Amino acid sequence: MMSKLKTVLPAVAAMLVPAVAMAQEKTLDQTINEIVSPVSNAIASTVFYSVPVAGTQFPLIVGWLVIAATIFTLYFGFIQFRGVGHSIALVKGDYSDPNDAGEVSHFQALATALSGTVGLGNIAGVAVAVSIGGAGATFWMILAGLLGMASKFTECTLGVKYRNEYKDGSVSGGPMYYLSKGLAERGMGGFGKVLAVFFAICCVGGALGGGNMFQANQSYQILLTVTGGEDSVLNDMAWAFGLLMAVFVGIVIIGGIKSIARVTEKVVPFMGILYVTTAVVIVAMNYDMIGWAFGQIFEGAFSAEGVAGGMVGALIQGFKRAAFSNEAGIGSAAIAHSAVRTNEPVTEGYVALLEPFIDTVVICTMTALVIIITGSLGAEGVSGVALTSHAFESAISWFPYVLSVAVVLFAFSTMISWSYYGLKAWTYLFGEGKAKEMVFKLIFCIFVVIGASMNLGPVIDFSDSMIFAMSIANIIGLYFLMPVVKRELQSYRARLKSGAVKKFAKA
Repeated sequence: MMSKLKTVLPAVAAMLVPAVAMAQEKTLDQTINEIVSPVSNAIASTVFYSVPVAGTQFPLIVGWLVIAATIFTLYFGFIQFRGVGHSIALVKGDYSDPNDAGEVSHFQALATALSGTVGLGNIAGVAVAVSIGGAGATFWMILAGLLGMASKFTECTLGVKYRNEYKDGSVSGGPMYYLSKGLAERGMGGFGKVLAVFFAICCVGGALGGGNMFQANQSYQILLTVTGGEDSVLNDMAWAFGLLMAVFVGIVIIGGIKSIARVTEKVVPFMGILYVTTAVVIVAMNYDMIGWAFGQIFEGAFSAEGVAGGMVGALIQGFKRAAFSNEAGIGSAAIAHSAVRTNEPVTEGYVALLEPFIDTVVICTMTALVIIITGSLGAEGVSGVALTSHAFESAISWFPYVLSVAVVLFAFSTMISWSYYGLKAWTYLFGEGKAKEMVFKLIFCIFVVIGASMNLGPVIDFSDSMIFAMSIANIIGLYFLMPVVKRELQSYRARLKSGAVKKFAKA
């Protein structure tokens, strides 16, 4: 035996030495990307399967989301237009009873959900959309945002309707629960459970990737850019930035949804007002161009020829941006809204429909207007966040610094919201309990550091696929459960009209 080992071991060593040497030459991100890449490519090509339309590619998943939003809009009688007044009253707290079950106020739930959607997509994604689809993409983006309001209404009503309420006052809700419990009521318990587990797995993957690693990575990159690029004092300090970000994220998420809500209710309004106010100032500085800009938007939206296929190209880019930005139909927001203090599920549906309006119709549109009005559309050599920065900088020289602050705040708020989404999906899969929750929170913080330090590549493709795969299970469930939402809506409206639902007297 020993003689055989003496013969075999040198041969094995001879094979291992080059492999070890090769592994040492590779960075962590290269190794991880090589492992993830084949799986990522396969999943992404399936989830984002596209068909050629008018010279451009149309992802079928975007059609899946927009068609659902259109159906919900018609089924609920254009609720997003008729319900805005009551939505604002609910956010103000006019009907809020602090004794109702739940953990956060209507405003805090809205802020938490908004913090998960308002982010780089509003800054960089819009720039990509108008670069490819032209100014007309803005029109279709706004239309898709308005339609998406009905999707948010539907999924967030169900989130509260089927949430779990525990003795300690905490709650767990979201698509995992209304898919399993709601479909079980309709005699499809097994099917609902499969959809719920599929959704939860995708949600965990999306939370760790797109809701975490990508945010940390892009925050570091924008800071690197505004501080000098390769000559920046922050160069090669990605791990330190990631560690610092992880500490701040950890401090917030350890306290759970109440802690997250207390932060988002302050950060979201601040960053939203900061960004939109700057955009309004630039538009006002070019007030004589406003009419021309809207003319370009409408002309481009219906032109027969133009950028990337004219009207069809503009429609595709606008719909794609809206879907990627406000996440209507994805189901993520329903997790945050489920934590609201209310005994009326439909009230949170009303509140949630404001999200796509704020995210897409307001913030995304302001980004597009600035790019169009400043004449930056078509600028050579810049795209994405660089195009947005170029547009703002053309009017305000120091804006890249404001943009870097906005990006970091957007990223931070997105991370803490997606940590909650991932946590609730995690506990659905593995059970409730402080220890199990702490395991996920620790993993999430570790991924912040990894995300800031890595060249993500296929990892982000994989996580984006996970996020949009969530919509497959979610929307199937929404179609089956639409009648439940309609009954809730009709009951609530009747009681509101009769005076049975009253404004709560504030102290």
